[in-house]
Amino acid sequence: MTEDTPRVTEEASRVAGGAPHVTGGTAHVTGDAPHVIDHGGGVWAIKVPIPDNPLGHTLVHVLDTDRGPVLIDTGWDDPASWDTLAALGTAVTDVHGVVITHHHPDHHGLSGQVREASGAWIAMHAADTEVVVRTRASEPGVWFDYMSAKLAAAGAPKEHIAPLRAARASGRMRTLPGLRAAVPDREIVPAELLPLAGRRLRAIWTPGHTPGHVCLHLEEAHPANLPGHGRLFSGDHLLPGISPHIGLYEAPEDTRVTDPLGDYLDSLERIGRLGPAEVLPAHQHAFTDAPARVRELLDHHEERLRGLLALLAEPLTPWGLAERMEWNRPWEQIPYGSRNIAVSEAEAHVRRLVKQGRAEAVPGTEPVAYRAV
Repeated sequence: MTEDTPRVTEEASRVAGGAPHVTGGTAHVTGDAPHVIDHGGGVWAIKVPIPDNPLGHTLVHVLDTDRGPVLIDTGWDDPASWDTLAALGTAVTDVHGVVITHHHPDHHGLSGQVREASGAWIAMHAADTEVVVRTRASEPGVWFDYMSAKLAAAGAPKEHIAPLRAARASGRMRTLPGLRAAVPDREIVPAELLPLAGRRLRAIWTPGHTPGHVCLHLEEAHPANLPGHGRLFSGDHLLPGISPHIGLYEAPEDTRVTDPLGDYLDSLERIGRLGPAEVLPAHQHAFTDAPARVRELLDHHEERLRGLLALLAEPLTPWGLAERMEWNRPWEQIPYGSRNIAVSEAEAHVRRLVKQGRAEAVPGTEPVAYRAV
């Protein structure tokens, strides 16, 4: 986590007091509810709750088009979340399409219900669609085996892996969120405009948080005439006060060594050069000065890499490294599932150090330990 909170523009932060100006489409979002934010120019944000999560909600954006409203993300698959989304003022049955920034359940979870209600098309980058399809196609045992093997290779102790192996042996079905989400039927192609009537929305591939994460650049003048180049729907890639998790999503049979942190940092620099007038993220709040926020995140990760190098003065596995890294709470207080995420974050940083020639695997170690060079 980082503590900075760039300023929110008056236009971006105000809760709408009524129906906004639209660009000729059919969206009629009512703005008198506290969970609706009017960003002007036919763009709204809906605070769709995430149950039992400190983030509180996902900001699902509604974009008016000449063929009807289009959603950017949908929110978590939960009855309260659906009720919030369905209370848009614009009927969900009128939704023309859904653009998903990435496959995580707080962004993609309700897409299946939206499709059932409206017949809307669902678009996602091919790399994240592959993850969705793979998850659906796999038997539960495959997931348990994969997670157990990944954790063992990372140096996790036997007692941490034991619950996964017990669940595998019992045949108990896993309960993963997002399994009712829609399989996308359209592909988001990087650098191309999405086919939205009357709008200019261009996809920017920003891998790192997930392999197929995309930001969406609305190439239109800002309604409040803020300086910069349009508005950016940033998903989880660029947030005002959070450094997003860097994920590992290789297929079990994939032997390539990816560098998701390097991908993320490269993507950040591209967004910084874009210089949007305003960023509309999927969490927290809208903000300006994207280049400054990008610089903060680049500095944050470089500082973290230097800290990990100091820890790697002695050989450590990714698990051992995660135990010693600085998190938002002591390691012994981090829940089971969050420890798995922390270990993948540690491994992503180690991979970056190895690629940069600043760390190396220690020959003959099993599980593999790493040390600073």
